[in-house]
Amino acid sequence: MDTVSVKLALSEAGVAAELLVYMLGELGYEGFLEEDSLLEAFVKAELYSQSKLDELLALEDFKNVHLLTVQQHADQNWNALWEESYDDVIIGQRCRVRAPFHPVRPDIEFDLLIEPRMSFGTAHHETTHMMIELLLDSEIAEKSLLDMGCGTAVLAILGRKLGACPVVAIDNDEWAVNNAKDNILLNETKDISIVFGDASKLSLYKTDILVANINRNILLADLPVYDTVLNHGGLLFLSGFYEDDLSSITEQCFSLGLINGNVITRNKWCAAVFHKP
Repeated sequence: MDTVSVKLALSEAGVAAELLVYMLGELGYEGFLEEDSLLEAFVKAELYSQSKLDELLALEDFKNVHLLTVQQHADQNWNALWEESYDDVIIGQRCRVRAPFHPVRPDIEFDLLIEPRMSFGTAHHETTHMMIELLLDSEIAEKSLLDMGCGTAVLAILGRKLGACPVVAIDNDEWAVNNAKDNILLNETKDISIVFGDASKLSLYKTDILVANINRNILLADLPVYDTVLNHGGLLFLSGFYEDDLSSITEQCFSLGLINGNVITRNKWCAAVFHKP
């Protein structure tokens, strides 16, 4: 399948490369190579839109990002190139997210093995990093956990290793579901249930803990559904939104009777925990 590669120059220090990667992902870009001040992003040819790319780069956050080249490639194995540039991530000295080609670190309590494909959730992005922080600081052993919009299933896998059971992970992207299935085998957590679908699948479940690292609009739309499947006394972990969006997320949670708990931020991104009395 033909792909298009877009090379971007991050001309000044402080440009939010991870934010750019995240928002390109919203446009369908599925692989990224970053080196020094350059970012190369890859997208299926039929999904490429010059006008949408222009609109993105016109945002204030990316005023110092410059488009250098746009190239089309015939059946380019860009995903393999992306994997080669992938670094491991360590959170709180307790959890490490790594690829199969990284050496084992026996000093790390939770060593998570994630195939670095095109799915969101490798802990490189602030939101996944923060969700891992929150889970590490929570008592979730012997509680049921549901990971909504699971991506790689990294949060579901960590939850299971922290003692949560049963664990269900749901995503509406077929590639993510397949990646998640591979990752639960790599981490010897094959009792995690991987489900293909969206929030409509939630009616089949009740859970003590629900984690959703998606985006602001989906969270606001689906929060009432999350509430219906969350058991009383349960915890709702949310991320995928900016600090500026916390008030609207909190307001929606309050309207459902949820009580706010821990809130953390990282580079303008936010993650929060809510409690259902």
